[in-house]
Amino acid sequence: MTANPVRLQAIAAVQATTPPPFDFDPAAEPGAVFGENVFSLQAMRKRLPKGVYKSVLSTIDQGAPLDPDVADAVASAMKDWAMEKGATHYAHVFYPLTGLTAEKHDSFLEPVGDGSAISEFSGKTLIQGEPDASSFPNGGLRATFEARGYTGWDIQSPAYILENPNGNTLCIPTVFISMTGEALDHKTPLLRSQQAMSLHAKRILSLFGHEDPQNVVSYCGPEQEYFLVDGHFFHARPDLLSSGRTLFGAKPPKGQEFDDHYFGAIPERVLAFMMDTEHALFKLGIPAKTRHNEVAPGQFEVAPMFERSNLASDHQQLLMTTFRSIAKKHGMECLFHEKPFAGVNGSGKHVNFSIGNAAQGNLLLPGDTPHENAQFLVVCAAVIRAVHRYGGLLRVSVASASNDHRLGANEAPPAIISIFLGDQLADVFDQIAKGGATRSKEKGTLTIGVDTLPDLSKDPGDRNRTSPFAFTGNRFEFRAPGSLQTVAAPMVVINTIMAEALDFCVTELEQAVAAGTDFDEAVQTLLTQIIADHGAVIFNGNGYSEEWQVEAEQRGLKNLRTTVDALPELISPEAVELFSRYAVFNEREMHSRYEVGCEQYVLSIGVEANTTLEIGSTTVLPAAVRYQTELASNAAALKAAGLEPDLADLTSLSATIADLRAGLATLADAVAHEHPADPLEAATFARDVVLPAMAAVRAAADALEGVVADDLWALPTYQEMLHIL
Repeated sequence: MTANPVRLQAIAAVQATTPPPFDFDPAAEPGAVFGENVFSLQAMRKRLPKGVYKSVLSTIDQGAPLDPDVADAVASAMKDWAMEKGATHYAHVFYPLTGLTAEKHDSFLEPVGDGSAISEFSGKTLIQGEPDASSFPNGGLRATFEARGYTGWDIQSPAYILENPNGNTLCIPTVFISMTGEALDHKTPLLRSQQAMSLHAKRILSLFGHEDPQNVVSYCGPEQEYFLVDGHFFHARPDLLSSGRTLFGAKPPKGQEFDDHYFGAIPERVLAFMMDTEHALFKLGIPAKTRHNEVAPGQFEVAPMFERSNLASDHQQLLMTTFRSIAKKHGMECLFHEKPFAGVNGSGKHVNFSIGNAAQGNLLLPGDTPHENAQFLVVCAAVIRAVHRYGGLLRVSVASASNDHRLGANEAPPAIISIFLGDQLADVFDQIAKGGATRSKEKGTLTIGVDTLPDLSKDPGDRNRTSPFAFTGNRFEFRAPGSLQTVAAPMVVINTIMAEALDFCVTELEQAVAAGTDFDEAVQTLLTQIIADHGAVIFNGNGYSEEWQVEAEQRGLKNLRTTVDALPELISPEAVELFSRYAVFNEREMHSRYEVGCEQYVLSIGVEANTTLEIGSTTVLPAAVRYQTELASNAAALKAAGLEPDLADLTSLSATIADLRAGLATLADAVAHEHPADPLEAATFARDVVLPAMAAVRAAADALEGVVADDLWALPTYQEMLHIL
């Protein structure tokens, strides 16, 4: 037998790889390039007439309606700026329900009658575009023959230049709606929910004595986890190519059990990739702040600073596109799937959330004595109410076939949505429930015991890595979103349920004061009521424990383990009423997202099932049969020589091959089964029939990987993909 040329040559190619040279000076000042490819407020101030600039600024900062009369001036200045940057085309960038980024490119040049061309870009063109609306998931809002859809300029998210060796493009962030004005994207409801939340947050601020408060916005700081795999390995794994995760792979001799990768020295090749990506992100105005190894081998993280949630969402999509592109330049593939490798840490996109404005600052900042900060306590209590009442919606906002593999272990929170407050706030709210808070736990001091080291400040509470929704000092961290997902979906839900909770709080306080109750007394009554009604959602313990599963059920908290369990939450009467009341979704839009969620789930598992069949039948089974033939030939040769062969290995191998054949046959039957017409029934079939059939094939294949001769095994192994970079 000859050595397999695919896998073993891939290993040799990886080991010979060196990082490409930088296209920039790594020693250059990062601030010098930050935002240079963004049509920022600074760029607008230089190029726009003063009145036009003030109008644009009012729309961005105060949420004032966009004046159509300024569009032509902005478009002209934007075109000139972009062409000076080498742009030949412009693109309206939008975010359809695929969760990915979509864009339609048009040239600035338009022909004229004399055979020449001129550059044109009008205000009308800036404001509105028209892509094909029937080519994207819409859940029945648009029939195939109803193709018209519109993009609309989101002035709050700045235009930018997307560089390419073959030419640059001016990219304009937009919403994407149908001809009937219904949302076909993630950005439209995000902006609607932001507006709804702001309305009631301003009411809260007014109630606490702030005159004419500014627009309140939600802020988002998403932490992005990802894996890097060498391109040679990636292209030798059809499962990674088609589904983004490994559908086969035995546990390696060494995984993450030594905890030696997390915060260890960043590999040289990876650090070169990180520096390259950061330079590209800085040019696009994306504030990448932190980089480090993550827990699993081959896993890493980048974390930006807080931004307005709609801008943070746009930047997250752009970040993923940038990472994928630059990884290829470095001979690697960037994997954003939530669980590309079984048995090791999955990848999340932790959404750090707060609300505030420039005048009043962060409304979730407790200060040193939170028991005296009534405004903070009311806003925090609103979060508690929101998460308790609408935990099912938070769960469905992060539901996908890929994220189902991640939730519940390896630093990913369980599917039960609860809140961790930390020792300090838990104590304050416990005092409130008992009649009134009079003290707050103070920060402590850590004395290390080494004379040359200073004492360190100790926070008044620890963190909880198993909590889905945890308070972390001045924000809440929603840890359930998956690394592949857009942050817009969870932010839509967070904004909307906060709008409802803030609306409830301010209405209760207004009515109490109008009835003659002292304001401070009304606040105490409100806080006590919220803790009594919604305190069941607060849990500071181990979210992974079996005891918590039982206790959560006793508390009445939902445990929506899979996407199929969660999707009906979208069309529950409570959800439809909530989103309709705050004008975020109408009922048709809610049902469309439910349909799309079911469809995407079925399609994702269908791709994986077909890929499992292909690899199992054409790669794993032939390798096992060849090895079986080799063992049988050796046994026959021994017998011919008068020796009695040991047939134990051959017998065991043959039994495992039989299991693989049986598993492939069962999976083939499941794939050939006609999908039920009902979307949820089709998704349920995929979960209950197709996924177990895939698991059976994998179990047999992974067992074979451990016994088949190494030179016959074609698929790069976990040991190689995770540890050779």
